[in-house]
Amino acid sequence: MKIAITGHAGYLGPALINELGTAGHELTGFDSGLYADCILGDEQPPAIDEVTIDIRDLTPAHLAGFDAVIHYAGLSNDPLGDLRPGVTEQINGDGTLIVARAAREAGVHRFIQSSSCSLYGAHGDAPIDESAEWLPVTPYGKSKVEAEIGLREMADDSFTPVYLRNATAYGWSPRLRGDLVVNNLTGYAMTTGEVFMKSDGTPWRPLVHTEDIAQAMRLAVEAPQELVHNEAFNVGASSENYQIREVAKIIEEVVEGSVIALSESAGPDLRNYRVNCDKLAERLGFEARWTVRAGAEQLAAKFREIGLTKEQLEGSSYQRVARIKELLADGRLDEDLRFGAKAA
Repeated sequence: MKIAITGHAGYLGPALINELGTAGHELTGFDSGLYADCILGDEQPPAIDEVTIDIRDLTPAHLAGFDAVIHYAGLSNDPLGDLRPGVTEQINGDGTLIVARAAREAGVHRFIQSSSCSLYGAHGDAPIDESAEWLPVTPYGKSKVEAEIGLREMADDSFTPVYLRNATAYGWSPRLRGDLVVNNLTGYAMTTGEVFMKSDGTPWRPLVHTEDIAQAMRLAVEAPQELVHNEAFNVGASSENYQIREVAKIIEEVVEGSVIALSESAGPDLRNYRVNCDKLAERLGFEARWTVRAGAEQLAAKFREIGLTKEQLEGSSYQRVARIKELLADGRLDEDLRFGAKAA
């Protein structure tokens, strides 16, 4: 199958490229390059054919001849969404529909939307499935809702959108994100000896490894149309819902000599949800390969091998908001987060 991947040069891209490449698919990436050079350590991301382009500029000509699009590209966390809420909607909402319309016009039959459980927002402690009400509390979560609404209106017999609502990601990637909870807590434990919690630890969050997200994407792109057409799937394992304080405890146990510490400003988090992921397992045969404990062990081993420092963990290459602020300050990005004259 010939598959286009938008946003391949980000945190999740390497695992997806490995998963699809091993399965024998022909891959091309489309990415603006925001994080292309944000590589931690000596391991290089897997190489594929790629086109450097902002997704807002994609046309049917770019996607002609492809069987499927996996749409990863977007502004990818809540703090970044808060920094530029209007642009978050422009890229994650409107931009998604630009890509989808180009795909449909080009004759692409399958469109996999990499969505997020963030669209559930503030649901509390009771587990919820894909039928739950959307209660997003951030611009990022709201942008995922708007994208899904728009995509649902585009579905027809020849165009199958599928909505994979990822749990909060974690795990090793050459393009590490240090602002994701498991990665962040493990990184602080390794570099400072403290599992440094910025909330009070009470919120519930579903968590999923990058490689398990990649597995779900492959299953969705390969599945018969009748199993996935215009369907949403929570991505993760139902057993992998944790309160953040439980995650901190696991990391304290994994990183010898570390202790849990609370920020002075630690308080409750409005984002609080537990999700049921049984539909993905029952309909598509998904089986999670990772647990949070195994992921923390993987991260700790990689951080030890690299000699990760606190400065790296907190640096602009591995913190999404810091990276965008740096590119804006340097004049490489304009106010719409497009690369400008100084991009080179």
